[in-house]
Amino acid sequence: MTDKPEAAKDINPLLRQLLELGPTVVFFLIYLRLRDEMFIWGGTEYSGFIVATLVFIPVLLVAMAILWKLTGKLSRLQIFTAFMVIFFGGLTAWFNDERFFKMKTSIVYGCFALILGIGLAQGKSYLAFVLSEALQMKPEGWMILTRRICVMFIALAVANEVIWRTQSTDLWVKIETFGFPALMMVFLFWQFWGLQPYLELPEDDG
Repeated sequence: MTDKPEAAKDINPLLRQLLELGPTVVFFLIYLRLRDEMFIWGGTEYSGFIVATLVFIPVLLVAMAILWKLTGKLSRLQIFTAFMVIFFGGLTAWFNDERFFKMKTSIVYGCFALILGIGLAQGKSYLAFVLSEALQMKPEGWMILTRRICVMFIALAVANEVIWRTQSTDLWVKIETFGFPALMMVFLFWQFWGLQPYLELPEDDG
């Protein structure tokens, strides 16, 4: 008898949302508390934004560790996002320049768009590779969804660049914390609703 890989464990959806979205909310709250403060470490002055960024990194890692402990699995998307947060958060602190953390969002969205675009150029949906276990859909439906989400990521990357370069840090933090996630949720809901004709219902064994 061969051993099968252990499946991911189900947890309370509200707890999952708390672990996935909570660190970003914590960053927002810490930023609101520290945005007008300046801190001196080792003779170097750091803004409240940079301190909030440094606090955000361990909070995110702890939340991911708890999620992994409870479910036994982390998605590639979560791992990649955590890597980008650590990398650009580190650059932000090392160079004492908040622009690195702000441009991180553009690069993450840009990388997602690039990966999906490469798959589309090959006639494949990498989105289906990631989500097909959770959502059954015809191949043509996956291709349509992949194209649209690829365009969405490009639009978000461009929007982030425009916002952080032209608007205040306060506005960027609010849009990063609430605006972009809300836009993605609305967009995805709209897409899944419109692509219902392509959905494949699970067959009844009975």
